Parts: sequence; structure tokens; C-alpha cells
Amino acid sequence: MSTGSNLPLQVWILTLSAFAIGTAEFVIAGLLTQVAEDLGITEGQAGQLITAYAMAIVIGGPILTLWLARFDKRNVLLGLMGLFIAGNIMSAFAGDYATLLISRIIAGLTQGPFYGIGAVVATRLVSRDMEGRAVGQMFAGLTLANVLGVPGGAWVGNNFGWNTTFLIVAVLGVVASLAILSAIPRQGREEVTSIRDQIGVFADRNLLASLTFTVLAWTGFMGFYGYIAPVAEQVAGFPRADVTWVLVIVGLGLVLGNTLGGRTADANLRLSLIGWPIAMIASLVVVGITAPSKWPFVVAAFLFGVMSFANVPAMQMRVMKFGTKAPELAATANISAYNIANALGGIIGAAVVDSTLGATAIPFAAAVVPILGVLFIITQERKPRLGAQHKA
Repeated sequence: MSTGSNLPLQVWILTLSAFAIGTAEFVIAGLLTQVAEDLGITEGQAGQLITAYAMAIVIGGPILTLWLARFDKRNVLLGLMGLFIAGNIMSAFAGDYATLLISRIIAGLTQGPFYGIGAVVATRLVSRDMEGRAVGQMFAGLTLANVLGVPGGAWVGNNFGWNTTFLIVAVLGVVASLAILSAIPRQGREEVTSIRDQIGVFADRNLLASLTFTVLAWTGFMGFYGYIAPVAEQVAGFPRADVTWVLVIVGLGLVLGNTLGGRTADANLRLSLIGWPIAMIASLVVVGITAPSKWPFVVAAFLFGVMSFANVPAMQMRVMKFGTKAPELAATANISAYNIANALGGIIGAAVVDSTLGATAIPFAAAVVPILGVLFIITQERKPRLGAQHKA
């Protein structure tokens, strides 16, 4: 366990892996219009590729984790990466909507267990006062995916076709697998906890409340980010080729937000849980107001990136604090919660972009459900005993 100020190499390896998986999850945001045009479907139908991936995580993640928790964690991570690689190769050679949809489901099955088990490994590699930063660092792979992977994938798609993008994602998976194999030692089998005992962790109402909050507060992220390309093109007036650098700027905001969120989660979890979602809602409203103007829209979208990903470490830490009896399952359940939110955001965005309201209304629609999340978490965090317990 690292007790100094520096995070161990293994955490950075998990970051690399999260980067590969995060690129696969979010790259569709930069390819949405290309896929729709190539396959002859609407943008709303293309957006359902987001929903399908998310629902694979929601349903498959906890089930796989229940089974995988008893095995050596390095071997589990390697096996999950193998399935991830296979799913993205299938995406690369998909010639129709149905095949692409199935391939996204296959790739999505791996994400929940990988992030859930990986987050537990990350916290065990550091001292207690650095757990938020360790989790934040692992999830920095997601933010880097949005800075480099998603814009890079959009650029590749524009120049070489979206199929090539998924082939490169599969190669990223191979690189991550080799890094895991070389840098993360075998950890041995842990004491087997029965499936019944693992499921019993959900009897804790505080854990269920944490998962509910993740769903409500996070819906706003994919509600806007998943449809940022139509907003940038149709409302702000950017040429398609310029969407790539817009995504880079938003991605930089995600990196900054993830770093800030990790530190504030360690300093004051309660304040982070309430403050950052409010800031994200405000940023979505500003995005909606400024969308018709190019440069104000870019600035607002950057701020949205900061405010949205600052939520991630605090949400994950609250779940893990109440899920200590089955930490892998609890952490994976929160990944499922994120992706219920992603699916819901995808559904909301699809309905709005295909309606008479169009892309202009997407940021405002994305802000609605997170408002409920803020109201809900205030009711859960207002009791002094909870606030004292959560403050790091």
C-alpha cells in the first residue's frame, strides 16, 4: 500500500485500462452523425447505441461481478479486457445496425466489472486519506478518453470511416491488457463470499440511496454529452470537422473536474455530493443559453465538462463507504447506476433531437432529472451523523 503522496504504478495502469474502455463507451458521441448517415438511420436511432451499451453494463455488470469476485483479480481484469477487445473488433467489421448494436452490448458487458473491481483494487493500493484520489485517478482514464480518445476517434472517423475507429479502440484494449499482465501482480483468490451474502449488501438503505442519487444526478451528463455533435453542428453552427476540437476542449474540462472532484471528495464528501451537481445543472442551463453563439458555447461546454466529472469521485466514494461487505459488487452496482443514467440520458436526448424541439432543447432537457438528484441527496445528507461520518 502506498502511504506517501504519490500514487503507485498499478493505479496508473488502471488509468490506462479505463482510458481504453472509456474511449469505447463515449466515442459514439463523436461518430453519431457519421454512423447515422452511413447506416441510413436517424440520429435518435444511432443514439440508441449509447443506450444499448449502457444497459449491457447495467444488467451484465453486477451478474458478472457476483461470479468473478472469487477469482484472482488480475486474471479477471485480463479476461474482461479480452471480451472488450472481441466486442470492438466486431464493431469494426459491422456492416449493419443490428450487428453494431450487438457488438456494443458485448463490449458493454465488460465495463461494470472492470471499473468496479478496479476501483476496489485502487483503494487498497493507497492509504485511507488518498482513496478519493486513487479512485479519481483511475476514473481519470475516462476523462482522458474524452480529451484524446473521443476527439481522436471522431477525427479517424471523418478521415478513414467510423469502422476504423473501433479497430483502433480494440488495439488500445490489447495495449492495456499487456500493461495489466506486466505490471499488476497476481493477488490470489480471496475468501469466497456467497452470492446471497453479497446481494445482502443492498439491504443497506444508505447504499440504495447512494445508487439512486448517482442515477438521478448523472443523467444530465449523457443527456447533453451524447448529443453534443448535433448541438455543435446544428445550433452553434460548427462544421463537422470542427466538432473534434470542441470535444477536446470539453474533455480538458472533464480532466480538470475529475481532479478537483477527487480532492474535494477527500476533503468534504458531503459538500462535494451537493455542490457539484448544482454546478453541473447551472452549466447545462448556460450551455443552452449560449449554444447559438460559437465561442460562448465552447466556454460553457468546457465548464460543463468541469462540473460534470467533478461528481464522479464523490459518487463512487459514497457507494463504497456503504458497500464494505461486498465492495466489488457495490462498486460495480454504481457503475451500473451511472449507466442507467447514461441510458436514460440517451433516451431523453434521442426523444428531444428527433422531436420538433430539435437539438436546441437538449441542454435544457438534460438539466431536468439532475434537479431531482440534488433535492434527493439533500434529504440524505442533511443529518449531522451522516455528514460527520462522510467527512474525510
